[in-house]
Amino acid sequence: MESVGQVETAADQLASEAGLDEDQRFHIAMAVREAAINAVLHGNEYDPTRQIEVSLENTGTDLVFKIADQGNGFDPDHLPDPLAAENLLRGTGRGIFLIRSLMDEVHFRQLHPGTELTLIKHLGQRGEET
Repeated sequence: MESVGQVETAADQLASEAGLDEDQRFHIAMAVREAAINAVLHGNEYDPTRQIEVSLENTGTDLVFKIADQGNGFDPDHLPDPLAAENLLRGTGRGIFLIRSLMDEVHFRQLHPGTELTLIKHLGQRGEET
């Protein structure tokens, strides 16, 4: 899980270089951290022989973060609703919901093996969040 902290730090640095304020940087770092944790825990199932692949890019109009695992994949459209009464007291199951609430766009792509999660934060003029 040491790599998760490195991914979070790199995401924060990219957001800082883009001129985002501390709150925006915190939201991005939290979303990227959650995605990386999900890749290690749920995707790769803590298997030390499996890797996660991460890319971070400032396109000038967007910050784009991609996290890919080597797991069995999943269908993001069939996740339980974390706000449903039967799920409110569960200790898990809010990661994707959180990521979607913090980022402007979230996309899933099935790999063979694995899943790639793309997180996008739109930038305004001079690197400010839109």
